[in-house]
Amino acid sequence: MDDITEWFLGIPSVIVALSGGVDSALVAYAAHNCPDTKAMAVTADYMTLAADELQSAKDVAEQIGIKHQIIRYSELNDERFTRNGQDRCYHCRTQMGRRLQVLSRRLGYAVIVDGTNADDISDYRPGMRATAEYDIRSPLLELGMKKPQIRAQALRVGLDVYDRPSNSCLASRIPWGRRITAQMLARIEVAEKYVRGIAPTGPVRVRDMGGTARIEVSKDYIRQIHKSMGSLNKSLRLLGFNNIMVQEYVMGGANTNDIHG
Repeated sequence: MDDITEWFLGIPSVIVALSGGVDSALVAYAAHNCPDTKAMAVTADYMTLAADELQSAKDVAEQIGIKHQIIRYSELNDERFTRNGQDRCYHCRTQMGRRLQVLSRRLGYAVIVDGTNADDISDYRPGMRATAEYDIRSPLLELGMKKPQIRAQALRVGLDVYDRPSNSCLASRIPWGRRITAQMLARIEVAEKYVRGIAPTGPVRVRDMGGTARIEVSKDYIRQIHKSMGSLNKSLRLLGFNNIMVQEYVMGGANTNDIHG
């Protein structure tokens, strides 16, 4: 039995906040395969979750065989979230934490866990304060597991998402201080689908800078993006972007810190 599965020993029942990425997928796998632990995965289908992320969560749950429940709500109903201050993630996670706590108490689950890992503490993560306030635990973080180790273990146990690129919510594409709207989120999601057609692997971000779309992809696709600029520019203009910038995506680098995700 590996460390992540052993972590669940003695826990009678657990809800796993399943996002569709490799981190929470590995946590869900371990919880489901721990003897004497009843596990259920819960995915929040909210406005800032891209459709392909929701589908990934469904696929992960099906592959693992874990019970899966989807809860739907709109974080856009919270003014503290839509004003998009530097505490935006805190208010988002507060909404989720509250709902997970209510669900766990109603269904009789003892513990709630998520996929936060040891790499996450090196970045600005105001949402982690909310998870602590709602007693949501993070097995990967507690075990000191970082992304390379997580991917390797996910590959070893056969999870299809072992190499899925890390992602963040659609609101993270919008600079702090700009009010978040459903229309903005929708055009970001569509724009990223266009870019994903050119850069099918690795990270893809389309930062909404007002009239400018700042495209970030891995360096392997920079040249291809520039070669496809004609058709890409036409597609993005239909979404309201009059200008396009292209640069390499660097996780945690300066190009993301000024946006925040």
